Amino acid sequence: PPPPPPPPPPRGVMSSSTTDRRTVWLARAGTLLIRVLASTWRVHWVNDRFVRDEHARGQKIIYILWHGELLPLLWAHRGRDIALMVSEHRDGEILARIAVALGYRLVRGSSSRGAARALLVACRELDSGFDMAVTPDGPRGPARSVASGAAVIANRSGAPMVPVAAFARRAWRLRSWDRFMIPKPFARIVVAYADPVRPRPETSRDAADDQDRVRNAIDAAGGIAAGT
Repeated sequence: PPPPPPPPPPRGVMSSSTTDRRTVWLARAGTLLIRVLASTWRVHWVNDRFVRDEHARGQKIIYILWHGELLPLLWAHRGRDIALMVSEHRDGEILARIAVALGYRLVRGSSSRGAARALLVACRELDSGFDMAVTPDGPRGPARSVASGAAVIANRSGAPMVPVAAFARRAWRLRSWDRFMIPKPFARIVVAYADPVRPRPETSRDAADDQDRVRNAIDAAGGIAAGT
């Protein structure tokens, strides 16, 4: 008899027919390197009560963070029932596969591609009992710019946005638009949260204009992390 068909890829990951072998192997190698490197990191948490308090009330949350700090935050929050919004662009496929390997669910889309569908799926993930994680300046910047996605999801779902940041004094910074941070071996990483940003009782169009609150909240978390 013919061999059984291969299992379907994890939700949000493209099938092997739509992605090349190089992407698959890069994702596997990247996952292995991250696990080896990150196993040496020492993570220090600041203000994590903001997350615990929301969960104690049965409230799911939307983590908001800058794209350049994604790597240490992915590692620190692995296996916590979080759905990550990842671009549908080809360069988002490696990140998507690494995130799945670390225990994340995926919502594919960004402000420039698949936005409407991604917002609906994000709200469903929150309704299903998962937190969301969104990088408002992803996938291609400019750095620390704020797209409207996180605020719209918060407005539609009623979930608060919890700003989170990571800081490491010993880290490499890539020459990319976001100055992507890779903490060095045995680095001390501070993961800090700031006051949640509550959705306002406004329309989604009003929420889309609420960029300053999101930017200031993430920067506040970054200031706490850097000062600890």
